Amino acid sequence: MKKILFAIGVTFFLGGCNLKEIRMEHFDMLAKSVTAASTAARPISDSEEYYVGRAVAARILGRYPVSGNRELTGYVNMVGQAVSANSEKPNTFGGYHFAVLDSAEVNAFACPGGTILVTVGMLRSVRSEDELAAVLAHEVGHINHRDGIAAISKSRWTEALTIIGTEAAKTYGSEQVARLTTIFEGSIDDVFKTLVVNGYGRSQEYDADLASLRYLAAAGYDPKAMESFLERLAATEHAATGGILKTHPGTGDRLENVRNNMPAGRVNPAAKQQRDSRFAGFSML
Repeated sequence: MKKILFAIGVTFFLGGCNLKEIRMEHFDMLAKSVTAASTAARPISDSEEYYVGRAVAARILGRYPVSGNRELTGYVNMVGQAVSANSEKPNTFGGYHFAVLDSAEVNAFACPGGTILVTVGMLRSVRSEDELAAVLAHEVGHINHRDGIAAISKSRWTEALTIIGTEAAKTYGSEQVARLTTIFEGSIDDVFKTLVVNGYGRSQEYDADLASLRYLAAAGYDPKAMESFLERLAATEHAATGGILKTHPGTGDRLENVRNNMPAGRVNPAAKQQRDSRFAGFSML
């Protein structure tokens, strides 16, 4: 059992994560997940989703450097926490965490479990706090819908649970440990490739856009900010060479989806003015 926990723990904290940060309660959680795996049909638990998400985030951070601007990171977290608190799943196993990547690429990534990474290029592309909230709310939608976890091959997960759920789990040898390590590393690869290379499916992106509209309205932001952001994105679509426009469906189709489902309601003018004033301090990155 100790061998398998070590193998899974190393896999979940690979990449840029420091193994010294691993606390005993993490292994306790993993132990409970392992012993609870009595069937190969069960879904991935919230704790397992969290650890997979940390590993995926570490993989992304190996490709994109983190911004050292703490004030900006704090601001993005403030906006992100506001929209996530108004989602269907305001609390995840490890909570929501937002970080800024020091890259000119216009992109954002929703890692399973609640870690959301947004590039400086993306922040430069928004024109208001409401548009920033729209971008972050879209990523929160992916997390709420567990789109990242859905990218893991079902056959890979079934094989892992079949091994873990056997009576022989207490006496795993090096061969089983090596196989499970490979399976979990492959799971991380599945999610990473979906987030960074291939992108989500059309229906997943549409659903995340609609979720964004709901979260924005519930948090007091203007849902039309999603429309204005997509309009500007569409204007530059023809010149795109990477980032969000490479991995997302056509912006025109997304715009139509958003316009057809725009929620009714009015935005508080005083609150909007306060947000615009706050955003002005971060708009020239």
